[in-house]
Amino acid sequence: MRVIRAAMIVLAGGLSASAGLMAAPAAQAEPVLAPVVVELYTSQGCSSCPPADELLSRLAERPEVLPLAMHVDYWDYIGWKDEFASPAHTKRQKGYAHVANRRMIYTPQMVIMGQEDVVGADVMAVTDLLAKYHREPRPVAVQVFPDGNRARLTATPVLDLGDGVTHYVQLVRYTPFQTVSIGRGELAGHTLDYANVVQQIEIIHEWDGTGELDLSVPLDKVAKTALLIQAGAYGPIVGAARLD
Repeated sequence: MRVIRAAMIVLAGGLSASAGLMAAPAAQAEPVLAPVVVELYTSQGCSSCPPADELLSRLAERPEVLPLAMHVDYWDYIGWKDEFASPAHTKRQKGYAHVANRRMIYTPQMVIMGQEDVVGADVMAVTDLLAKYHREPRPVAVQVFPDGNRARLTATPVLDLGDGVTHYVQLVRYTPFQTVSIGRGELAGHTLDYANVVQQIEIIHEWDGTGELDLSVPLDKVAKTALLIQAGAYGPIVGAARLD
């Protein structure tokens, strides 16, 4: 049985990002520690993706991991349009490949802490990388303070983040659980569960990595909210937090 049948495309085009700043209210609660971020690039049109989707669901049960399902759109042409796919997710996956000097992207692919990628269904490889990043000290100390329908986040560098590196603070909205009955394509006739489906990811602030970062973010009434702090648009994730 094949472990993966990769959907690969040659990379092209430029990369861009925008940002905006929010003011912060006073802190009201105890801080929350930063998890290890796992991004899964997947598609409802990919017959090799369900084992990776299931693995991501198991990771979603672990508080020390922030798994995010980034559904891509380049499988849509084969007969089933992924309900969660976004060109922004494909662009992000291309961005990681560009930084790593890879010419191709594929599904299912997991990118861990913005730094290392593995086949998304490779349980041992994912387990080893999670253990590695749990052992390593975080470059940035992140704290979250709930404040009604908002959350305040503070971040302070504890390691040298390098001079002249722009760090992008990214707001992520995601749905914890979705079930989809697939009518066409390679997975026609299957009803599949998906965890932590990303609906939105956008840059809300740029930070030079010095001093304390202090932001207030509105929470969503339906979707869950997280923040990522990333060195460059597609570099290492130096800090992350769930906000609710």
